[in-house]
Amino acid sequence: MLVPADTWFAQPQLVDSIHGIRHNARVSLLAGLLAREYGLDPDHTAALCTAAAVHDCRRRDDRDDPGHGRRAALWFTRNQQAVTTMLGRELPPGLSQQAAIAIGLHDVPYPDFTSQQDLAYQRAPHLIDLLKAADCLDRYRLPLTRWWPDPSHLRIVIPAWLHPVAFDLVVRSEQARLNGATNHGALIHAGQLLNPRQ
Repeated sequence: MLVPADTWFAQPQLVDSIHGIRHNARVSLLAGLLAREYGLDPDHTAALCTAAAVHDCRRRDDRDDPGHGRRAALWFTRNQQAVTTMLGRELPPGLSQQAAIAIGLHDVPYPDFTSQQDLAYQRAPHLIDLLKAADCLDRYRLPLTRWWPDPSHLRIVIPAWLHPVAFDLVVRSEQARLNGATNHGALIHAGQLLNPRQ
């Protein structure tokens, strides 16, 4: 699980919001689980998890905020060295570009892709598909069940075992935060779900 820094967020009030640190970190963890399920190699897994850790960092609000993926992709491209250094994993240049493409398209529904976005998709389909799926899985944090994950919008199959894991990650991390844990502490607590010996 890669945890973004507070300073990466465009709006300080969003650090602790439904699109803040905990969401981005959980999506990073879920992306790693999906990468393992789909057999990604370590470099592609690192690119995917890095993209997940920053995908919502340039939001202006918690609503739809069209274009936030594109803004996050531009921010990542400009700050890629600092991001990968902080996260402890360098990315090959080609994979950094693919991560930026995935970030830029994560908020665009497939049917709404322009011809230029379709071409970009062809450069990183696995990263885009898996980032969209991981982001979708963290929708259990939203207050209405009709907003929860809808796999019909995805191009990959999410394994059935991953839905309860995603749900429990949300419940454990959000409850820990409500109980007074820091964002990092809440995420560590939730991560123990996957490694109970910690």
